[in-house]
Amino acid sequence: MKTQKNLGIWMDHATANLIDLESKKQCQTITSNFTSDIKRDVLERSEYTMNNKERKMDEAFYKEISEVMLNYNHVLLFGPTNAKTELHNFLKKNLHFNDIKIDVIPADKMTDNQQDAFVKDHFEK
Repeated sequence: MKTQKNLGIWMDHATANLIDLESKKQCQTITSNFTSDIKRDVLERSEYTMNNKERKMDEAFYKEISEVMLNYNHVLLFGPTNAKTELHNFLKKNLHFNDIKIDVIPADKMTDNQQDAFVKDHFEK
């Protein structure tokens, strides 16, 4: 039987904190390249261009997160924005994630310690 590997991901549209409580390493943070400066610069040209650029950069952000997720059996996505749902929908399109159990739970902004406790509580159930 395979060992259960769990990963918690607290995320919004700007950052994703990847929390593996079994790992001795510090949690990993992935940051989106779509910053407010880029948004402002692109928006000056056209709203259509801005939306297109935002979608492409969000997909790159989600792809980077999903590459890490492939190493886990059970993943918890949580956070204050709808980024977690967007990532979940992005993952549904990829057959590689059919065998990974993914839970999506809304949560407020949290400190690092609160995030760790939230992930620990979730996987202990």
